[in-house]
Amino acid sequence: MPSYKTLYQKSVSLIVFAFTLLISKGLLAASLPDFTVLAAENGPSVVNISTSRKSAASPFEGMDIPKDNPFGDLFKHFFGDQFGKDHQGNGAPDEKAQSLGSGFIISSDGYILTNHHVIKGADEIIVRLHDKRSLIAKLIGSDSMTDVAVLKIDAKNLKPVKTGDASKLKVGEWVLAIGSPYGFDHSVTAGIVSAKGRSLPRDVYVPFIQTDVAINPGNSGGPLFNMDGEVIGVNSQIYTNTGGFMGLSFSIPIDVAMDVVAQIKQSGHVTRGWLGVYIQEISRELAESFGLDRPQGALVSQVIEDSPAEKYGIRAGDVILKFNGQSVTDSSHLPALVGRVEVGSQVKVEILRDKKTKVINVVIAALKAEEQAVITGSSAEKIYDRIGLQVSQTEDKQGVQIDDVAAESPAAMMGIRKGDVILMLNHKKVSSVSAYKEIVKALPVNKSIPVLIMRDGGRLFHVLKLKD
Repeated sequence: MPSYKTLYQKSVSLIVFAFTLLISKGLLAASLPDFTVLAAENGPSVVNISTSRKSAASPFEGMDIPKDNPFGDLFKHFFGDQFGKDHQGNGAPDEKAQSLGSGFIISSDGYILTNHHVIKGADEIIVRLHDKRSLIAKLIGSDSMTDVAVLKIDAKNLKPVKTGDASKLKVGEWVLAIGSPYGFDHSVTAGIVSAKGRSLPRDVYVPFIQTDVAINPGNSGGPLFNMDGEVIGVNSQIYTNTGGFMGLSFSIPIDVAMDVVAQIKQSGHVTRGWLGVYIQEISRELAESFGLDRPQGALVSQVIEDSPAEKYGIRAGDVILKFNGQSVTDSSHLPALVGRVEVGSQVKVEILRDKKTKVINVVIAALKAEEQAVITGSSAEKIYDRIGLQVSQTEDKQGVQIDDVAAESPAAMMGIRKGDVILMLNHKKVSSVSAYKEIVKALPVNKSIPVLIMRDGGRLFHVLKLKD
């Protein structure tokens, strides 16, 4: 039978363990952020947006939601009978389809910011406030290239959000979203900043904030807050294979959105800067061939005629390293930097040419509508040159045309095809067949050699490497 002393010691040990456990739980809880105040203070500034349009399309187009799913009645309650249409969208042609999204108040007199895709094609836009009032909104203007839209409702003394500085965001920082996913008003979700300056293929003018905040259909257009209660982003889209949240959410930086808002309110449309170049990403091999210590910058593959780039001396083969004082870490960053420059402004463009850096002053022009859509006998009987090509002079004497490519040759390995036109080889302009032959003779071995080709009207650099 244990002594009183032993029982006492065990009791003390248990008390100490329990006390330590309680303290550790308290410390753990204290280390996690408390979103309650932030959510309560900013909830009244977030609105639900519904639209109607004469369309048979479902607001869930692209989402694989079975017609007989167990939540069908719930979805119909929020989205109407159009949810029950089949996958072909069959239904009455005059039936009005509902589309749901979110938005937030940016001024006390009724201006609201949301996504362009939320209100696109709408015949009527209805804004539901935090106090359950529903008001018809007027579309002031929208911009598809940044996915930003500005609405106005006839109301006063509204509570606008506070806007922050998205450039001060840090990866790993806590952020919070408020919106109406699937029509559930004022749902609050939280997460962290996963990355900054993300470029998406169809959105070249937005350096997105990537987060792991749960964003679902209906959250689009809603605000993304930092822990100071400031809006630093507009929730815009997600990466998904299912139609639902998969941990990859993308938000438009608030400074980009508010710049669009200011232009829309002032002139009703958005004007962007234009440099006038086609660019491509720099691979490791291209970086080596241009004398870069690592892949960086934007490689100019073509300069558009009568553009600012042509006027001020930027050439194909230049690598843009800095634009307007900001480093171009990869090619996808350049369009957003150029687009935000005020038209008529003079900017410094730092380039790499012939393995030497140079600064060119360029006056930026306005991006025109037409430019907005464009942002790249038997072989044994033949004699090929050392890279495996047969060439001929082009009619316009701009480069040499590829008449044939030897199988398994260096040219074939790099992807050159019959019909391509070589415009530049190893940093030298190809003006004639004789000039091409002289350049080919002098090509180094075991080094990356840049080749600028024209194919189907577009221009692109490839990398050639000759073996011993």
